[in-house]
Order: sequence, then structure tokens, then C-alpha cells
Amino acid sequence: MEAAALEALDREAYISLATFRRDGRAVETPVWFALHDGSLWVFSAGDAGKVKRLRNGSRIRVAPCTVRGGVTGAWIDGAGRIVEDPAEIEAAYAALRAKYGWQMRLTDFLSGLSGRRTRRAVLALTPN
Repeated sequence: MEAAALEALDREAYISLATFRRDGRAVETPVWFALHDGSLWVFSAGDAGKVKRLRNGSRIRVAPCTVRGGVTGAWIDGAGRIVEDPAEIEAAYAALRAKYGWQMRLTDFLSGLSGRRTRRAVLALTPN
């Protein structure tokens, strides 16, 4: 995917992330994301459905959307993976904090209080 198209997508606040069930049906979820090194970085609860579906297959598609998931642009196919490398995870969080500022810091703080931050998964999405 062209760098200009990725940068245009990065100006959006949310993307709809579609992951696929074993039977091929898509499940769409609006998520925060940040562009870093040509990938879109997303965080999620480690036991969320989208994470489970990515363990079963890397096929994804993304599109700009509203906070409620209403798609506002074209779908882009790609591949996703669950990030395990601590350096990549920290880079992803840095990119998310840079993009979402106080909102991301507040989310991190509240997740830390509840103990959910340690159970998060970071996803790297690479559009085609």
C-alpha cells in the first residue's frame, strides 16, 4: 500500500478491523490504531474475539469508521499478527500515546488499576 494512502488513513480516529471466523464470516470491530513503520498498531484485551481469530488466521481488512463502527471509506485487505516482541510492543504503545495523547494515557492508567493492562495483546496490521 502506498505511504500516502496509509498516512491518509492515519488521520482517522478509528478503523473498523474485520477479522475472519473459521467459516469465513467477517467480524468487524471499531478500534484505535496508530501508524508506525508501515503497520497499523492496535491493542486489545488478550482474550478478545479478534485476538482469537488472528491466532487462527492472519487475514484482515480495515476501513476508516466512526466510533460506533459505521464504515466511512473503502476496505483495505491485509494481514495481521499478534506481537510478542517487547520492543515492538513498546513502540506500538508509544505510537498510540503520540496519536491519542491524554485519552491513551487515561486508558493505560485505568487499565493498570484494574489489572487489565498486563492481559492486553498488541496487534500489527499490514495492509496490502
